[in-house]
Amino acid sequence: MSKIIVSVFGPDRPGILATVSRILFEEDCNIEDVTQTILQTEFAGIFIAELPEDKNLEWIEDRLNDALLPTELKATVKHLKAPHQPALYGRQTEPFVITTRGPDRKGLVAAITGVIASFGVNVTNLKGMFRGGDNPYDNMMIYEVDVPTDIDRQAFHQALRQKAESLNLILSLQHRTIFETINRV
Repeated sequence: MSKIIVSVFGPDRPGILATVSRILFEEDCNIEDVTQTILQTEFAGIFIAELPEDKNLEWIEDRLNDALLPTELKATVKHLKAPHQPALYGRQTEPFVITTRGPDRKGLVAAITGVIASFGVNVTNLKGMFRGGDNPYDNMMIYEVDVPTDIDRQAFHQALRQKAESLNLILSLQHRTIFETINRV
């Protein structure tokens, strides 16, 4: 069996996950991984599934789009290529969480991710809530990152702080287990 990536985007409404998962089930595809979110009023979902030998991705994509047609959603399907070995893989990493709060403005994500990338740190999840204005609690970004153990963490933290200060942001960097413990409800 090969693996496929199914991406579904469009206006949010109840039943999207049920429709996509039903079609994949009916076509004997096993969902191995899924993530979905609502961005303002738009649904965004990505599924990784096993594709049976007797099916092709064009057929799956057509079935999904036929089922989604009344909803104005669009599905695209492509093969998941064999894993490659980015520079980060093979390196020991530890999970951290970076949060930023502050006034909304263009370029915040680009500036912070630029610093993150310059240290060879990989962003594994990103969530942003921008409500506009200057209230720092109305505008927050949460970056989940894998930090290689062989980088200078003090220099990484300092570079992040300097960039955040230049953007009038409040920045926090915590090991993920500490972040989860502190923020447990």
